[in-house]
Amino acid sequence: MSGLKLGVSQQQPCNYLPDRQERLLFTLPDEPLDAQFYQQLLTLNFRRSGEQIYTTYCEGCQQCQSVRLEATAFQLNSNQRRLWNKAKRTSWRYQLVQHSKTEDCTEKYYALYQSYIDTKHADSSMSPTSPEQMSYLWQADWLKIQFLEQYVGEDLVAVTVVDTTADAFSAVYTFYQTGHALAFGTLAILALIEQAKTENIHFVYLGYYIEHCQKMSYKAKFLPQQRFIAGEWLSFR
Repeated sequence: MSGLKLGVSQQQPCNYLPDRQERLLFTLPDEPLDAQFYQQLLTLNFRRSGEQIYTTYCEGCQQCQSVRLEATAFQLNSNQRRLWNKAKRTSWRYQLVQHSKTEDCTEKYYALYQSYIDTKHADSSMSPTSPEQMSYLWQADWLKIQFLEQYVGEDLVAVTVVDTTADAFSAVYTFYQTGHALAFGTLAILALIEQAKTENIHFVYLGYYIEHCQKMSYKAKFLPQQRFIAGEWLSFR
């Protein structure tokens, strides 16, 4: 860990807090990476984007707090329980799969991804999108990457890209059919927790939580949880 070489990005406007500047620490292309090392970095507030692993490195700001759940300790609140039971009463189902060919992912997922971006992020840098942009989500040959698929009947309605290590699931990105009566974003997390219990996976990582960012507020509803703050994991109940 001590020999890891990292690059530092230039400061630029923060994507989440409009009055702040952001800067990242990231692994360099020639750094050897594997799943075990990545698992260690997950415990230190790092995330993955394509082949790179990164963490925030913003002067005077520590608002980006990685969130993780202990699968066996998690407890559904009343709204989550109602949603879960509602989904179970319908033809909704999920499965965690792995693809041997990236072309299969592109062919199977792109229409859903494009619709999601066009609906939810039409005014962002993610639009217009492309198959290449989507496939960047799972470009990491050194890591086991799986896909949590959700179906209603025979229709694919949501996909979560999931980084998998011996001790953790890390939810990288979720895209889904918008405007449905079921909240597929919440169901993705609940399903991933259930899958973690089945496979004896200890932690489910949800990415960064930012207290004053409305887009991140949903993550605070999954309790108990741990957040990485000032160099240590603190519990929230």
